[in-house]
Amino acid sequence: MTVTRFAPSPTGFLHVGNLRAALFNWLIARKSGGTFILRLDDTDPERSTQEYADMIRRDLEWLGLTWDKEITQSSRLDRYDAAAETLRGTGQLYEAFETPTELDLKRKKLLNMGRPPVYDRSALDLTDEQKEALRAERGNGVWRFKLEQERITWEDMILGPQSIDSASVSDPVLIRADGQYLYTLASVVDDAEMGITDIVRGMDHVTNTATQIQMFRALGAGVPAFAHHSLLTGPQGEALSKRLGTLALKDMRAAGIEPMAILSLMARLGSADPVELRGTHQELIDGFEIGRFGAAPTKLDPDDLRPMTARYLHGLPFDAVSERLAALGITGDDAPEFWDMARENIEVLADVAPLHDLCVNGAEPLIHPEDAEFVAAALPLLPPRPWDDTTWTTWANAVKEATGRKGKQLFPPLRRALTGADRGPDMTKLMPLMRKTPAA
Repeated sequence: MTVTRFAPSPTGFLHVGNLRAALFNWLIARKSGGTFILRLDDTDPERSTQEYADMIRRDLEWLGLTWDKEITQSSRLDRYDAAAETLRGTGQLYEAFETPTELDLKRKKLLNMGRPPVYDRSALDLTDEQKEALRAERGNGVWRFKLEQERITWEDMILGPQSIDSASVSDPVLIRADGQYLYTLASVVDDAEMGITDIVRGMDHVTNTATQIQMFRALGAGVPAFAHHSLLTGPQGEALSKRLGTLALKDMRAAGIEPMAILSLMARLGSADPVELRGTHQELIDGFEIGRFGAAPTKLDPDDLRPMTARYLHGLPFDAVSERLAALGITGDDAPEFWDMARENIEVLADVAPLHDLCVNGAEPLIHPEDAEFVAAALPLLPPRPWDDTTWTTWANAVKEATGRKGKQLFPPLRRALTGADRGPDMTKLMPLMRKTPAA
């Protein structure tokens, strides 16, 4: 059975960059009828907070990316202890005591020699007596995983055949001097014990994948299938990092962007297929193929989300929004007719509020000076209530006959007199919903 996971750290709010990994892993699981796990990588107690964890859950629920199981890494420290002991027992986890300054000097020396700045493994030559002396002088060291000197290969579901020479990579630190487990070890242990079969993440993790493949094997575990999606840039190819504050999912939700607009864009962006607005999660699932995505940096223009939201709302029937309209105070027998009138004239759902206020309370007439006499003559010709979908045409024809005006000289001044605006909904649909009549 296919098992995927989304493993955010609760150290900040989710943004569109995080969403790609969440969505792709969710789609793979749902398309295969498998399991999708939410795993909170909260091993950093100083930066992980309950607020961020709660917001991650809220964002995923808002998007409809439901999970089958939730796990926190902070509850699994005993499993990392056991894995560390296993690796120590096989000689693949060793303690190193270099200070940051010493490591920096080693890196600079290697670079000056034209060699890759790879850790020299000098800690492996320390005797037990030397280790004790260094602990007494500096405290505990860090624990590094000893990589096998080989070429690590795998077939990436997006990038294709991948090959990295482990000799070009430093032995990764798995445990800090203070005992905190780092991502590399905790992630491998969790993926192995949870039976993760497929992992999708960003291209910045490719080197991590190479070292983790060796770690899976060192722990006697099967190696999952990997896919590394391209990184997002701004519309001009610029880095998104400075804009992520405005691309947080919570901010998009507050701005009224619809979940299906975001998901439709992210489910195709960077693939060989055109972006298509989807109406349901099942349509997203049916149209998803991980192999259709490419390696080139993917341009994201957040401004595309607002028109996609508008198109999504324009196509929704009343039953799909009735509860959300009720939460905005839009209820009653004429609510379906109101939605039919309003939906083609909004970009986000909150835009219905001023239209509803117009229907209930009317508007201050907007009358240009040159139209004052014309409007004064037109208002007494308004048909008596109740108004229906013929009222606008009946009134306009009567005013045309009485004043001789037509076209742009006729319709805009009448709209402004009733609605206080130059543009708006189809007047044949709006007038039957208006409860107040301007004074003649």
